[in-house]
Amino acid sequence: MAAPGIPVRCTSCGTELRAVLAPSPSTQWFPCPHCHAAVPVVMPRDPPPLYSWEVLPGLYPPLPMPRPPRWSLRTAATIALVAVTILAVVLGALLAFYGVEAGRAAEYSVSGTVYEQVGAGLRPAGGALVILTEEGNRTVRTTTALDGTFAFANVPSGGVALNVTHAGFAPVTVDTFVSPVYDAGTTGIAVTLHPLGTSNGSTIELAPFSDLESFLSSLTGGAGLLLLVALVAGLAASATRRGTARTAAVIGGGAGAGMPAILLLLGLDGPFPVLLAVASLGGAVGAFALASGTAGILTEGSEP
Repeated sequence: MAAPGIPVRCTSCGTELRAVLAPSPSTQWFPCPHCHAAVPVVMPRDPPPLYSWEVLPGLYPPLPMPRPPRWSLRTAATIALVAVTILAVVLGALLAFYGVEAGRAAEYSVSGTVYEQVGAGLRPAGGALVILTEEGNRTVRTTTALDGTFAFANVPSGGVALNVTHAGFAPVTVDTFVSPVYDAGTTGIAVTLHPLGTSNGSTIELAPFSDLESFLSSLTGGAGLLLLVALVAGLAASATRRGTARTAAVIGGGAGAGMPAILLLLGLDGPFPVLLAVASLGGAVGAFALASGTAGILTEGSEP
């Protein structure tokens, strides 16, 4: 008895044909009479009606099309670098603006109270000599009132040094700073004089800047460095988005991570704590871009 034919559909043109299988092998090939393509046929292992063996392209449900992840490391690094660029530009522009404003001529008043230590308590030091030294080494003298208060008017911008002396007490020097954008404390200054023998003199520094020139240098340097960070991060964001260099995210992220260090090294963290907070945010975003770029290099290599 002849072996029954198995209905088969050609996978190339869809022509139906009947294939008569030999006892072996398990997979056999038959030419399509229409397009002459080789049609694979696998010998059925169970008799009909459990199986009717047809090779159909859509016999099984198709697998879902693979889709790239919505957030890849490169996309995340690009977004972070763009954020670093924007924050660095804003901070650099603000420091440049503060530098212009700080150089503007202005006059201020300096006032405070001098106390002298007597035993375990303090009392106003009336008649103490207070010498104010301005930015241009011009000095002005005054003596404290009975309640220990003193005041100076028409003090120009820049560093201010107050030297307080009183008979029987060690001298005290107070260094402060005043400008249109930063006042380290020029009113309500409290000075305590200690008896001679317990102290030979002391200096109180209220500001990290001794003169206006150093303050302007810090502002100008900070603005330049932050704008340089913005340039590096912007170029790195462009290269990361195009995928031309995976090391760009590491370089740009490293530049952004150093933003708070710029303000700290230049002494601008005390005068502008809000700017330091924004720079710290930019540093965190830059560190994220640095980590994303490093992870991309470790998983995909340094070259695209």
